[in-house]
Amino acid sequence: MSNKISAQHILVDQKFEAEDIIKKINDGEEFADLAKSFSKCGSATDGGNLGEFSKGMMVPEFEKAAFALDVGQVSEPIQTQFGHHIIKRNQ
Repeated sequence: MSNKISAQHILVDQKFEAEDIIKKINDGEEFADLAKSFSKCGSATDGGNLGEFSKGMMVPEFEKAAFALDVGQVSEPIQTQFGHHIIKRNQ
């Protein structure tokens, strides 16, 4: 397994918001467009792009979920101290 991955994410306050966004992704809407519209993270302007990161750089719940995804896969809502994340692994 690689030490570094790249991912995008969408950060919202409530789990139901994350679930609604996942439905939109499953209906074919673009992850980056949804990040720009809904994410409260500063990465939203870049389509939720977090770039490359390695283990130890993200909070544990986020890291565990991101590294468990296959490339191209989108996570279920992941709760951290920042809110609810939807993660898409790109590499």
